[in-house]
Amino acid sequence: MSATARAARPALAAPPRHLLSSHDLDADAQERVLAGAAALREQRRLGRVPADLAGRQVALLFEKPSLRTRVTFDVGITLLGGHPVYLGPDEVGIGRRETATDVGRNLSRWVDAIVLRTFAHDTLLELATAASVPVVNALSDHEHPCQALADLLTLRQHLGSLRGRTLAFVGDGNNVCHSLLLAGSLAGLHVRVATPPGYEPDPVVVRAADESAGANGGSVTLGTDPADAVAGVDAVYTDAWTSMGAESEADLRRLRFAGFRVDAALLSGAPNALVMHCLPAHRGEEITDEVLDGPTSVVLDQAENRLYVQQALLVELLTRH
Repeated sequence: MSATARAARPALAAPPRHLLSSHDLDADAQERVLAGAAALREQRRLGRVPADLAGRQVALLFEKPSLRTRVTFDVGITLLGGHPVYLGPDEVGIGRRETATDVGRNLSRWVDAIVLRTFAHDTLLELATAASVPVVNALSDHEHPCQALADLLTLRQHLGSLRGRTLAFVGDGNNVCHSLLLAGSLAGLHVRVATPPGYEPDPVVVRAADESAGANGGSVTLGTDPADAVAGVDAVYTDAWTSMGAESEADLRRLRFAGFRVDAALLSGAPNALVMHCLPAHRGEEITDEVLDGPTSVVLDQAENRLYVQQALLVELLTRH
């Protein structure tokens, strides 16, 4: 091949940056997103939101119903000058009308990023493998990384530096728990998890979080006693005992999770702890009204902060190389 021919050949495009897991960000990138989110929150308060996504098109592909995720992505993209394209469960039919691979390939020809809220994490992985634009996990059965970023931003908002702080997660070792473990360990948090036997987080996630915590000044502790987990912590987090798609297990889970409700009695071991929940809450099950609506509850700050971390994340994925 001649030198002229070699020079004329276009360079291979760099692979897109995805956020499929909280582990897809290293400590520096996570810190950039959190700092960027805090700045965007302040700019919005001052009425000076930048047009960082001007001219960008973002597909919002949702297989699951949503309030916070749908509104915060839609509003957040629009505020930054971008254009969200919402596609609901009946419009695309991943796995029924088209494969996730074909959906990813097609959307990549029209939009600058894809946000997917899905049931199976494997669907997310398949679509991301085929896509040539960044893909963001807006929830799967394995992780919820955007929620974890909002949780860290909320903790920073109320506690300042996160390194050395302690967070207890009480309930099901689910997707929210997985992302909290991974993101929290990157931030240097001490993360304690209390679950009923048989509902522990994925051991692969726990090992990754433990390794990350060791490198960042944090720790990971698992147990089955909520009172032990909560004692003396800075924040207590819970989530619904039964996730979407597992409704057939609801009655059994109510029995197994008895004693894991976050209520005034449990919080007596950490009376000043922040109370956290990703919402929606099943009031009276995993958390009581008294606690959810109490003076140390920061659940609405968590919900609001979804807006800013998702804005900052899209800016990070689309503009930083």
